[in-house]
Amino acid sequence: MTLLPSFQPGLTALIVGATGGIGGAFAALLDADPAVASVTRWSRSGGVDLTDPASIERAAAALTVAPDLVFIATGVLHGAGLAPERANNQLSAEALSTAFAINTIGPALIARAVLPLMPKGRKTVLAALSARVGSISDNRLGGWHSYRASKAALNQLIHTMAIEQTRRSPEQILLALHPGTVDSGLSKPFQKGVRTLFTPEESARHLLRVIDQAIPAHSGLLLDWQGEVIPF
Repeated sequence: MTLLPSFQPGLTALIVGATGGIGGAFAALLDADPAVASVTRWSRSGGVDLTDPASIERAAAALTVAPDLVFIATGVLHGAGLAPERANNQLSAEALSTAFAINTIGPALIARAVLPLMPKGRKTVLAALSARVGSISDNRLGGWHSYRASKAALNQLIHTMAIEQTRRSPEQILLALHPGTVDSGLSKPFQKGVRTLFTPEESARHLLRVIDQAIPAHSGLLLDWQGEVIPF
């Protein structure tokens, strides 16, 4: 049984960040789906660097099939010299720049490159991993300034691009998706006290269901793993 019955058979998919936990699980599930014709994987190790616009353009030009589904499964929360801020005085230009480069600018440039390539006249979806903490109206705790701001900016870009694409290709859907807390490298230091922790495969299945159930009226929205709208 196909995971995406709302798409035409012979679906072609592009997974960006395919070596990560969610991206890898997403790609594996699509590989096993008999209705999916091909799954193209982009990753930094494969030559597509979100901080290098030229690498994105080269990869898009090299695509041999037009993708019906583009899933951008990239993101950064912590790493070398980068940690979620707990107070205003911990803000730094370097952390903000890194968060925006990977969480916002990279996905936006991918969308810019691949949206014109996606088929018209049938359902297509471009979805990017976002986060509930990117919601401004839902922010009651503060902290995590760079991550919150970069995801909020991503949500705005998805929303803005969706408005234009609605005029160009009414069947096309752009989504920002909150996957819940997933057992991955991104969340590993912050899992204490989490009530529901998904495996990457569980998360990927949830998100595939949300994508399958999405209709054009959802385009530009931030949806959680259950398909519920998260206010901006």
